[in-house]
Amino acid sequence: MKRREIIKNIGLLSISGSVAGAVVPVVSRAGTMPEKRDLFKELGVTPVINAGVTMTFLSGSLMLPEVLEVINSTAHDFANMYELQDKVGAKIAEMLHCEAAMVTSGAACAIVLGTAAAITGQDPLKIKLIPNLPGPRPEVIMQKTHRYLFDQAVTTTGAQIIEVEGPEEMDKAINTNTVMTLFFNAAEKSSVTHEEFVAISKKHNVPSFIDAAADVPPVENLFKYQKIGFDLVTFSGGKMIRGPQSAGLLFGRKDLIEAAKLNHSPHEAPIGRPMKVNKEEMFGMYAALKAYLERDHKKEWQDWLDRIKRIKSIVETVPGVLGETSVYPGPANAFPSLMLRWDEQKVKITGREVAEALKSGTPSIAGVSGKGKDGKSELRVGVVLLRPDQVSVVANRVKDILKKNA
Repeated sequence: MKRREIIKNIGLLSISGSVAGAVVPVVSRAGTMPEKRDLFKELGVTPVINAGVTMTFLSGSLMLPEVLEVINSTAHDFANMYELQDKVGAKIAEMLHCEAAMVTSGAACAIVLGTAAAITGQDPLKIKLIPNLPGPRPEVIMQKTHRYLFDQAVTTTGAQIIEVEGPEEMDKAINTNTVMTLFFNAAEKSSVTHEEFVAISKKHNVPSFIDAAADVPPVENLFKYQKIGFDLVTFSGGKMIRGPQSAGLLFGRKDLIEAAKLNHSPHEAPIGRPMKVNKEEMFGMYAALKAYLERDHKKEWQDWLDRIKRIKSIVETVPGVLGETSVYPGPANAFPSLMLRWDEQKVKITGREVAEALKSGTPSIAGVSGKGKDGKSELRVGVVLLRPDQVSVVANRVKDILKKNA
């Protein structure tokens, strides 16, 4: 019997008193509602307050309430995943003013699927054989300064990366084996500008792809790179868009997106099958993007500045401690944080020791430490991922640690 066939001998789970699309809470024998289950406590997992940036190892960001609502409301019915990916993708493309879009299992998956699409197109034989296609290995052009950990997603498809420096070298490197060019948007240095990169790719009729995973805010970046002319764009869904952590966006040219879908689940054999996205994540990613685009971004920015001001006023009560607003230049993580500095002769603790004390305390708080150019200790306190009720908690914990060592 094929796996896709329902095993008829297994009974369907039933929920007493439930109807389609509804869940009835379980009541104890005594007729009272059970206590709320604390899975962090049950499993011995430490809850963390993220006073840093969006990091995957810290579970990205917290999903928006409307995303959680959508996930819960869609969990009680089945859906045809081909139809759902198409319908969600069409709505996302409409919101992003592009030809086509799809939900992926994060930006790294989008790179795998985008590269696979460039290699296979919609050829079923190539889709079946990738990453072991006969003949020369497909080539993807990248700037030498753009090589990064996540470009392994490219080589997963069987492609090899060809490094270049400057527009002329890039132009000469493109040949009949070249299937794609990849631009890492958060790279510190570029020898080829966005516009030159796109122009050279188009000259040779090679698809250009930009990885902009963590590059909102500003919201305008969601539209900027397709306007420049990139054929494929990816953003993470689980960072500042605040969708499901394991979701991402891939959008751009319709033919490439359709080829990417063929290389992805729910198709049962392609390279992207292990990277499936469940229906709740697709609905959730749609809801998160919609909410992000409709948000008052100026108000949100001011709220972040107000948080910084509030924490600063509390921590600066410790003599010798000074704080200032610091906006990372981007393009990744381009939002305001509070930078705290102090003289270690007066406050006898290093930034790293403060960060360790925050991490090991209760609740555990993640911060980023360092040293300034003047040699003074620094602690960067991120505010954009804090819940409103956590702002004072973070401020007072930092103050207490510094005051104890003053």
